[in-house]
Amino acid sequence: MRLTEEQELTDFVNLWDQAMVSNDADEISKFISDDWVIVGSDGITSKLTFLQSIISGILIHNRMDSDELIIKLYGNTGIIISRGTSAGTYNKQTFSLYEWSTSMFLKNEGKWLCVLTMLTPVQNPQ
Repeated sequence: MRLTEEQELTDFVNLWDQAMVSNDADEISKFISDDWVIVGSDGITSKLTFLQSIISGILIHNRMDSDELIIKLYGNTGIIISRGTSAGTYNKQTFSLYEWSTSMFLKNEGKWLCVLTMLTPVQNPQ
């Protein structure tokens, strides 16, 4: 039975979350395009800078959960909006963030890759 593209993206996000918690830059790199950027409250971070922070141990994740996935498909483009928790240490300081994530994915030669991620803190989490 062939997976629907929606299920493919759901599985992709779950595996990406696992890769993030593994703190393995090579594994994480498999999920993001070479020109991927992440946009957060501190600005825009490139793939290279993000992965270097993991390799150096500046950024360590011990939790990454994505839930409440809203998936939109437009041909070979997918957008996922999710809410979840990101936790670990950054510059030896513990963090735990409850945030909305909006990511854009492109499918090329049968493979999904994330090209953009934008994070927004959840206000007044319930």
